[in-house]
Amino acid sequence: MHLTDRPAHRRLCAALENLSVTFRGMTARPDEHNCECHWGSPEELALLKAPDVELEPDLLRRTWQATDWSDHAAVLRRILPQFATVLVAGRAEPMFGGYEEAGYSLARGRWQQWPEEHAGPVREFLHAWWVQSLTDPDAVVPAHQVFALCAEASGTLEPWLAEWERQTGHLGDLRLAEAVAEWEYELLGDSLPWSVDWYENDAEKMRADLVVWLLGHAAARLRASGASAELQHRIRLLGLTDEDRWTDRHWPGHRY
Repeated sequence: MHLTDRPAHRRLCAALENLSVTFRGMTARPDEHNCECHWGSPEELALLKAPDVELEPDLLRRTWQATDWSDHAAVLRRILPQFATVLVAGRAEPMFGGYEEAGYSLARGRWQQWPEEHAGPVREFLHAWWVQSLTDPDAVVPAHQVFALCAEASGTLEPWLAEWERQTGHLGDLRLAEAVAEWEYELLGDSLPWSVDWYENDAEKMRADLVVWLLGHAAARLRASGASAELQHRIRLLGLTDEDRWTDRHWPGHRY
């Protein structure tokens, strides 16, 4: 199937275009500043105060990763069209290896509190990208990474898990098996499989919600789709606690 014939691909392209239209002409505040020694030069800072100038990849990365802007929301709106495109292409280069770091940048901008004409396109981008990661065989960023980004950006798992339940095709099942394989080590150690850095997000609630979903919807789905017995046992073990888990004959021998 040609890329243009894939509904999820078309939706994502439309969402990216909508971001470009929505945030065209936006800039950082005239008095915005950052440390010249640790962030960048005055000339680079000036680029953030000029609209629609494409940033070099390293400058873009330093901009979205910086945590000390006086108005992070304005800086985020300035870079969002290019930032989103780079994310989808898998070129974001998070410093610590996880795409949740980019979600943290979105959360810092408090995008959900923006006027709907600005928040709506961001929300649609996240949903469009999530669906594409589950349904497009050519998706660049692994679905479990997109999931972590969306969770950190929004502070909740609910809409992303609900969408996963709707995507019941072969690829959706495959992405689920891949995610469980990535997550099981941390989850069996009672940790969330990605970093939660935004202080308003509740990592323990996210972990508990994910475990409940895996024990319910995901376990039945993996059985039906023929996932390996080993992977199914990893999920089953999540329903056990303490010694019952560690002494189970299918305990994988993880050490923490």
